[in-house]
Amino acid sequence: MKLSVRPLGRGLATAATAATLALAPAAPAHADAFRYWSLRHGDDGTWRTTAEGPGTYRPADGAVEGLRFAVFQADTKASVVPRAPADFEAVCAATPAKAGTKRVALVLDFGTAQDAPSGEKPPAVRSHCVQLPPQATTAEALAKAAPPLRYGSSGLLCAIAGYPRRGCGEAVADGSGPASGTNSPRDDGGSGGGPSAGLLLGGGIVVALVGAAVWQARRRRGAV
Repeated sequence: MKLSVRPLGRGLATAATAATLALAPAAPAHADAFRYWSLRHGDDGTWRTTAEGPGTYRPADGAVEGLRFAVFQADTKASVVPRAPADFEAVCAATPAKAGTKRVALVLDFGTAQDAPSGEKPPAVRSHCVQLPPQATTAEALAKAAPPLRYGSSGLLCAIAGYPRRGCGEAVADGSGPASGTNSPRDDGGSGGGPSAGLLLGGGIVVALVGAAVWQARRRRGAV
């Protein structure tokens, strides 16, 4: 008797659809912005965005790494960058090169009072020239220059030099305060340095749904 594979196809289609929904960032109701640290790379004196986080990115000798704490709009492409220039010489001129190491300039912009969580005051913008092993990451540079660092459960960078004391990528209602009961859809490497919690959850759902579809198809074939 010829076995039909249509149930498996329908199961996989269902799994794919559900997986797509699971991987899509769920924008919280009444929240249009998110507060977090964002990484930028210096490029010929300007700041550019990155797809990697500080935990995986390995800057070259002479690189300038900028981190800015701010409220980032979720529904626009507006870029919030460090307010100090991406100037390696300005930061590292007084630090001589050393064999077997690299020099990385860090620019840390703790943001404005408007971007600060309630009850906190942002420190002034500051910079550091850090000497590191050649394979060191931006996160290692931060750990050396601006401890303590604080990370979220998914690897998102939550605090540099202890700022802010609380919170991690929380949603902000109308750009003015945390939106109750919401989480950031940007818990990823674009500005934070770790895998997205939504991506990990979505990946698990993909595996579970595909497995369920295969099991169902085999069960139906066995009954034929």
